[in-house]
Amino acid sequence: MSTALTTNKRTKGQHSALTQLRQQGAIPGVVYGYQVESTPISIDAKKFAKILSEQGSNGVFQLELEGEKINAVLSEVQRDALKGFVKHVDFQVINMAEDLEVSVPVTTTGDSVGVAEGGLLLQPIREITIKVKPNAIPEAIEVDVTNLAIGSSLTVGDIRSQQAYDILNDDEEVLITVAAPTVEEEAPVETEEVTEEVEE
Repeated sequence: MSTALTTNKRTKGQHSALTQLRQQGAIPGVVYGYQVESTPISIDAKKFAKILSEQGSNGVFQLELEGEKINAVLSEVQRDALKGFVKHVDFQVINMAEDLEVSVPVTTTGDSVGVAEGGLLLQPIREITIKVKPNAIPEAIEVDVTNLAIGSSLTVGDIRSQQAYDILNDDEEVLITVAAPTVEEEAPVETEEVTEEVEE
């Protein structure tokens, strides 16, 4: 399933022109890739924010550019370092018949027995890279942590055979682990020796 997004071709301008574009509620960007020349574009900022909020950034976008519809994926989203708004986007036009390498989030399902015993669920890796057809990109890879006890971990190798996707990460990479609860040691109470002075 692809998400429709209207784009407007723009003329490459200086920094002031890009700032003005953003003030008008648009995001500057560029489209490049399969059978397409690199083309500067702009998109509606509110609509793009809504798509990211509801559907994420991993899907295929059907871009409408000068009356033509093309399939593309987001290759880069640049955000303002201070305010966090999207300041520039790059779309890569793709061939829907060829596999893509994409990063997808890892989510957990189930209640870990280790956590029930007081352990702490840690997730060192929150995304993995898979190779997949564009129309089959998942929103996330789910990992069942139900049987994960304190001191146990799940690696990429543990879930590889359970997935329908070609995972490109190394088998040794740890996805989920349950750490033992940390016990805060009470500081010893120091006793002061009181010496009494005897007046003669």
